[in-house]
Amino acid sequence: MKKAAIIGVVFLLAVIAALYYSTASLAKYHVEVCMEFRGQTNCAKASGPTEEVTRRNAATTACATIASGVTDSMACDRAVPKKVTWLK
Repeated sequence: MKKAAIIGVVFLLAVIAALYYSTASLAKYHVEVCMEFRGQTNCAKASGPTEEVTRRNAATTACATIASGVTDSMACDRAVPKKVTWLK
């Protein structure tokens, strides 16, 4: 293998390792949130740096499939979750 190819592979592995490390260190909290909106229920999992951000991201993801349009999505996001399960 040529020296340039080896350097390229090493650089690529270093970038992948750095991305993994930075992403894994941000994912301190893990949660599954179930949202109920207009008779439909959907659950979603999320990971994040704080409890509030993590719970909010999971709720928004769960609402994405059961609410249509901006107004419904905002209403669903503001609703109290049906179930919140913190994961390890």
